[in-house]
Amino acid sequence: MSTSSSSAAEKNLIMKFWKQIFILFLILLICLTLFYFNQEENNAYILKTLELSGSVNEGDTLFKMNCVGCHGITARGLVGPDLHSITQRLSDKQIIKQIIEGLTPPMPSFEINPQNMSNLLTYLHSLK
Repeated sequence: MSTSSSSAAEKNLIMKFWKQIFILFLILLICLTLFYFNQEENNAYILKTLELSGSVNEGDTLFKMNCVGCHGITARGLVGPDLHSITQRLSDKQIIKQIIEGLTPPMPSFEINPQNMSNLLTYLHSLK
């Protein structure tokens, strides 16, 4: 094998390596960008939700429609945890993030408008 063909093969290998590094960098950049915009959107949603006044009765209805399968009709827990002290363990922001992002499996993520989220938070605060 001649020196020039081995040199060309080495250059080819180096170019492949840098191409893969560049592709990985682009993927990372895209992921970080999506994460950033998702965080900004979530922060605006959280702030909007926390500005609103919720209704215990409306929150109870939402809970019964969406949450009893995992948390039980009395919110004492089944698959999901007992929620009676959740507002002492987590801040409202953390609770909102948990609900909209489903951070701990098998918790699903929920799309819920700010007023309904405020209602659900008010209901959770009413649990003793």
